[in-house]
Amino acid sequence: MSVQPIRIWFSAAHNAAFRCGGWAYVREAGGALSGAAGGERNVTAGRIELAGLAAALADLPPGAAVSLHTASPTLLRAGRLIAGTASGEEAPAEDLDLWARVTAAARGRTVRLVRAETGRRTPTAFADAWAELGRDKAKATGAFANAIPKPNLAKVMGLEAS
Repeated sequence: MSVQPIRIWFSAAHNAAFRCGGWAYVREAGGALSGAAGGERNVTAGRIELAGLAAALADLPPGAAVSLHTASPTLLRAGRLIAGTASGEEAPAEDLDLWARVTAAARGRTVRLVRAETGRRTPTAFADAWAELGRDKAKATGAFANAIPKPNLAKVMGLEAS
């Protein structure tokens, strides 16, 4: 019997004019859903994506296979860095603190990046909406990270998996 990979749908939203961003993820492991959303002020688009990705990969079981679904061109291009298979030429020059957290969380795991389908009624669209909410909340209140309430996550069960 093969073990299903942990599926994570991840999204980030950034407002360049106000330099605030938000992120969100939904994680499905063995049929159980969890998720979180967060945001920060005075942040670049790349940094908010990495901060959210570090949160999404945190606390995974050792050796777990991960299928990371995202529509982010930045993260998809950085797939080899995230999976820990990049060469020295691909080393990042910015946000090294967050890259360290992401690569440490991915170490010892198989991380496969999947280009998520965008559109209505998908787990990606759900994460998009929460990332936008995180961006807007961060603009008003500053940095935060909170779990997505279980009743809201229950809505994901009826969505088409991307």
